[in-house]
Amino acid sequence: MKNTQWIFFDIGSTLVDESIAYRKRIEKTISGTDVSYDDFYNKMVEISKQNQNGYQKALEAYGLTMVPWNSEDEFVYPEAEECLQYLSQKYQIGIIANQVFGSRERLGKNGLLQYIHLVIASAEEGVAKPDLRIFENALYKAGCDANKAVMVGDRLDNDIVPAKRIGMGTIWIQQGFGKLAVPKTKEEQPDYTINHLKELIDLF
Repeated sequence: MKNTQWIFFDIGSTLVDESIAYRKRIEKTISGTDVSYDDFYNKMVEISKQNQNGYQKALEAYGLTMVPWNSEDEFVYPEAEECLQYLSQKYQIGIIANQVFGSRERLGKNGLLQYIHLVIASAEEGVAKPDLRIFENALYKAGCDANKAVMVGDRLDNDIVPAKRIGMGTIWIQQGFGKLAVPKTKEEQPDYTINHLKELIDLF
């Protein structure tokens, strides 16, 4: 993408695989209730197809209580390091993500932080996506104009729409529950759509 200086990434279902974390979270959520795993999971799928937060809305639908997210159950996608290593040689790499405290430490532990120049995470920033302020904060700290930055993320609502709204380039990576959504409006339509991280190497 022409004139790009910074590439920002989401973390969940973008750089890290959340499938096991979600499975364990669902199991804990329905424990001791009459809601089956399949019922809850399928409700999440149904809601995700409507471009909404599947877990949150499924909780509301069944009247259940939220279970804390366990980041220890996340695993880095196999191609994530290769992708970041390549891109960091040509671009500045940043993170804009909704995460619990300790994102830098987790990225360091899984070997990705060495390729990342700026980490903007909701817990530390006090503001979460899709609020435009977290994107504006990231651009300000990066010293980068929106039209020279690209956002890579799995969620149309949290990543593509707000990034596009402030003038960033957008790449939708179809992983996790976010891949089930269907762009219905112009602002939900990303500049590019990819299926895995290695496609970014070809794109850039």
